[in-house]
Amino acid sequence: MCKFMSLMAVIRTGGKQYLVKEGDVLRVEKLDKKAGNKISFKDVLLCFDPQKKTGVEIGKPALKIKVEGEVLAEEKGRKVSVIKYKPKVRYHRNVGHRQWQTKVKILSIMEEKKSTEPAAEKKIKK
Repeated sequence: MCKFMSLMAVIRTGGKQYLVKEGDVLRVEKLDKKAGNKISFKDVLLCFDPQKKTGVEIGKPALKIKVEGEVLAEEKGRKVSVIKYKPKVRYHRNVGHRQWQTKVKILSIMEEKKSTEPAAEKKIKK
């Protein structure tokens, strides 16, 4: 499976998809984590090695791969300006909005470890 250092993956978070590799810094929709905390994205849709032409893994719907990252900061994004105007009635409004975003640095892309704990036995009452 995906075991190489130069892996790229497509993850889904906040209703959007992002193409990431190790060392990337990206801004995603606001997450409930503080700066310095670790975060793992388990919803990995695609994984591949860009140096090889083969070996693309596509999830149905997701792969058993985990992308780990570190939260760098929580910031507001760029301002989106909403302008309303109606001619001949002297009506105009200019409203701005800045969405909260979380800045994340991708640390690693690796397979999820399977738990080695034995399954809990159910007690049957007679």
